[in-house]
Amino acid sequence: MFRTLPLALLLALAATPALAHLDPAEHGSFMAGLSHPLLGLDHVLAMVGVGLWGAVLGGRARWALPSCFVASMIGGFGLALMGVALPLVEPMVLGSVLALGLAVGLMVRVPLGIAGVLAGLFGMMHGHAHGGELGSAGALAFGLGFVASTAVLHAVGLFVAWGYSMGMRRHGALVRGMGWATALGGVWIAMGR
Repeated sequence: MFRTLPLALLLALAATPALAHLDPAEHGSFMAGLSHPLLGLDHVLAMVGVGLWGAVLGGRARWALPSCFVASMIGGFGLALMGVALPLVEPMVLGSVLALGLAVGLMVRVPLGIAGVLAGLFGMMHGHAHGGELGSAGALAFGLGFVASTAVLHAVGLFVAWGYSMGMRRHGALVRGMGWATALGGVWIAMGR
């Protein structure tokens, strides 16, 4: 099972849906929010990357990085709803994909405080981007939906890295490879913009 999981994850990430986002009027605000991060490759790669980097750092970072990301994401969402503009939101969202991919690919080890600040900064930008794309969705239901799917994506990264650390001796190469794939995904996204 652990040997086929990365292939399945890679194939799932490579398949980009033809539709942009669910229409809240048709599917409801919660479902629109739940699907929103899953339909953007930049969001999927960054959020899985947070989980992977947390697993690379180990210890409290496994929970602290996703927590910092989600808490700051909620804050960024709130700022967008209040009409507060943040500079460089889209470049920072893309930069988060590259930075997290490189951090995992290079197995970068920094103090937990620095990693938490970076995860929080990236989360704030992702949350602001989500808030800016709210459209006709109800803010609370939409926000709960995208927070839930973000937490699941973080858990995917944690689970993959943990599963390989438990099931295979050479898990480091696989996790590093996933980091490099994330960084390359960020380059691919940047070339398409």
